[in-house]
Amino acid sequence: MSNILPNRPRGGGATIRRSFAIVASQYNAEFVKGLVDSTRRELVALIPQCTIDLFEVPGAFEIPVLLQEVAHRGGYDAIIALGVVIEGETMHADLIGRAVTTALMDIAMRFRLPVIHEVLLVKNEDQARARTLNEEGVNRGVEAARAAVRIATAMAELKR
Repeated sequence: MSNILPNRPRGGGATIRRSFAIVASQYNAEFVKGLVDSTRRELVALIPQCTIDLFEVPGAFEIPVLLQEVAHRGGYDAIIALGVVIEGETMHADLIGRAVTTALMDIAMRFRLPVIHEVLLVKNEDQARARTLNEEGVNRGVEAARAAVRIATAMAELKR
């Protein structure tokens, strides 16, 4: 895991309005809550007047179907997918990871909408903890928020 966090983008402060949706898995709840909380904090730090809607699904496999409905409904500058899949002794985690990744990219392309993929596939709980509950180092929720702001800004500039 890289310990280098991307630079904080310029969010535009109080004059910029952006709307974000988070679609989060309820499975591995402690770790996903860490992602959701850090994503929200960073989005608000970057764009204090942003709107953030949270949608929860049972597990990572269900993220794409709800995310697609959120994209279809419209009104968001970016959608952030958050989840944690811990590898077990079978191929299940790998299959879930591949299916979710492919579906999220398909949705982003179909709707021409930024979809930030932070559905983490990790080997164990220690890796999950390091990526989701770490307040001082790299936290993938912070990375997700920064990526969402960067791509939403770039898309808005293209539409001008």
